[in-house]
Amino acid sequence: MNGLLSIIQLDLKRFWLNPWRIVFSLVQPLLYLFVLGAGLSGGTFAEAGYYQAYIFPGIVALTLMFTACSAAVSIVHDRQVGYFRALLVSPVRRSTIGLARIVAGALVALAQGLLLLPFAPYVGVGFSAHVLLQLMSSMLLCAMVFSALGLVIAMPFRSVMVFPVISNALLLPMFFLSGGLYALDLVPPWVLMFARLNPAAYGVDLMRGILTGRYFFSPLISIAVMIILLMINSLFIAYFMSRETE
Repeated sequence: MNGLLSIIQLDLKRFWLNPWRIVFSLVQPLLYLFVLGAGLSGGTFAEAGYYQAYIFPGIVALTLMFTACSAAVSIVHDRQVGYFRALLVSPVRRSTIGLARIVAGALVALAQGLLLLPFAPYVGVGFSAHVLLQLMSSMLLCAMVFSALGLVIAMPFRSVMVFPVISNALLLPMFFLSGGLYALDLVPPWVLMFARLNPAAYGVDLMRGILTGRYFFSPLISIAVMIILLMINSLFIAYFMSRETE
C-alpha cells in the first residue's frame, strides 16, 4: 500500500508543479464549448437553444481523454531516465505499479475535468447535488479507462517526441466518433458502427444521460463496457511491464 501511494503521490506532484499547464489545458475544451458551440448552435439543436449544454458532456470527455493520455507520457520519460526500470526491480509488485499509474493518471484527468464544472451554468447546464455526485462518479470511471488506455498506448514508445503524435492521431478520431458533438441516432450507419466500438462514446452517453435523462446506450451497458475495457487494458499494462526487464 505504501508503494502504491508513493507512486501516486509522485505523479500528482508532477501535475501540481506545473500550474500553467493546468491553466492552458483548459483553453482547448473552452474553445470547443464556447466558440465552436456558439458557432454550431444554428444547426440541429438551435430550436431547442441548448446545443452548448448538449455538447458539454462531450467536452468533459475530451478533457478527461487528453489529460489522461498526456499524463501517460511520464512513463516514456521515466523509461528514458532509467527511473521506470528501477521501479520495476524494486520490491513493489508490478501489478501495484500498474494500478498506481492508472489511478494517478485518472486523478490528474479528473482534477482537470472538474475545473470545467464551474462553467456549466454559463451554457445552460444545471445539476442537483445527487446528479453532481453521479456525474463525478461517471467522470472518474471514464478517467480510469482513458488513463489505462493512455498507458497502453505509451508503453511501447521510447521517445517523448513520438508519443504525442501517435496519441493525437488516435484520440481525435475517438472524440469525433464519440457523439460528443452530435446525436448518435442521427448519424449514418457506418459512423454508428465505429461509435459502438469506441469507449469514448459510452462515456459521453453515460454523462449526457445523467444530465439529461436520455441515453442512447443502456447505462448498465456503458458501465459494463468501460469496466471490461479497463480490465483488458490493465492486463495489457501488466504484460508490457513483465517484458520490460526481459
